[in-house]
Amino acid sequence: MEAAPRLLPVRAPASPEGVVLALHGGASRGDDVRVSPTQLSVVRLIPTALAVARAGRGRLAVFRLLNSFRGWDTTHTPVEDADWAIARLRERYAGVPLGLVGHSLGGRAALLAGDAPDVRSVVALNPWVQTTDSVDLSGRRVLIVHGGQDRVASIAKAQTLARALARTADVEFVTIQEGRHAMLRHGREFDGRAARFLAETLRPRV
Repeated sequence: MEAAPRLLPVRAPASPEGVVLALHGGASRGDDVRVSPTQLSVVRLIPTALAVARAGRGRLAVFRLLNSFRGWDTTHTPVEDADWAIARLRERYAGVPLGLVGHSLGGRAALLAGDAPDVRSVVALNPWVQTTDSVDLSGRRVLIVHGGQDRVASIAKAQTLARALARTADVEFVTIQEGRHAMLRHGREFDGRAARFLAETLRPRV
């Protein structure tokens, strides 16, 4: 059976004020290695998605994306899966603002897919980015949260990308000094910051 991305609902109210898509990370083990729902990088985003759903107080729809393949391979990237998921959510919730949150390679995918129509805000947690990454997020709000003890994803590269994005977007960069890449320690702070930011940027102010 051909590998394909999958959308998994976390919270799906009938008429949400905003929709959030959670994008997992995952190192490649060679081209075309499929995603397992039980791999640690997938499981780690479950608490993040649940925190967003709680912060939304029933007014945000939250979905997790399972990518087709595990890594950033030569023939397929997680950005393509994110674009597919965004298109499905726009069909289902026409005109409702979207938010993206991703960790590691999922954070990179969230940033690079953040220029899609209806995307209002993007959160990247310990994003694994490259200096060659480029995207115009004009008019969006962006939050990058990075652990100061991350030895997998370069905080310097994330800071460089944040400065580039800030030319056209509203960008906030937060460092969690003792945070590491897996977000196991200080996990509540990573998840809480993401959840509050998405609830603030997607729900109408009253």
